[in-house]
Amino acid sequence: MYKHSRESQSSLTPAMALQYLKEGNLRFVNNLRANRDLLSQVNATRDGQYPFATVLSCMDSRTSVELVFDQGLGDIFSIRIAGNVLNQDILGSMEFGTQLAGSKIIVVLGHTQCGAIKGACDGVQLGNLTPLLEKIKPAIDSETSTPAENRNGKNAAFVKNVTENNVRQVIKQLKSESPIITKLADSGAIMLVGGIYHLETGAVTFFEE
Repeated sequence: MYKHSRESQSSLTPAMALQYLKEGNLRFVNNLRANRDLLSQVNATRDGQYPFATVLSCMDSRTSVELVFDQGLGDIFSIRIAGNVLNQDILGSMEFGTQLAGSKIIVVLGHTQCGAIKGACDGVQLGNLTPLLEKIKPAIDSETSTPAENRNGKNAAFVKNVTENNVRQVIKQLKSESPIITKLADSGAIMLVGGIYHLETGAVTFFEE
């Protein structure tokens, strides 16, 4: 697999970038990973990088986006934090990745059985983790189908709904808190997409709304 150059990156459309991710995940699920010479990619990218995607995902050790999307060095700006939540530093990183570095898609990627989501559902408080989990609270509050007695991290259906809500909530935040990203998305220069990585299968389900 080749590395992305300035020319190949600029010729990509957001839809093509999404398709690259879908195809890569399909290879991953079917154990058909592309043949890459990573040392060659180290040499090829030493003077510059042209990632086609920016992905915000959880820090969970099982959710490395370069692996699950079968991409190589220099292909993805990978931003990882527990619960794939958003803050100002992450917004700034995304603005760099798109406006300045030219990536064509921002993906907010949640995952099944997320410990941060479960912790937020259970109201866990632990040092600096407490304010992080508070960022997930809007996703919990917007899940209204679950009775009060079952709104906890042991309820798999509730956790699933909150996980999906959290991804959508982060995308809404991106649009409301970053005029730069909103302008790029409205003009069609980039695409904002949410998705869920399934720990059980390795597959990614994208929200295409």
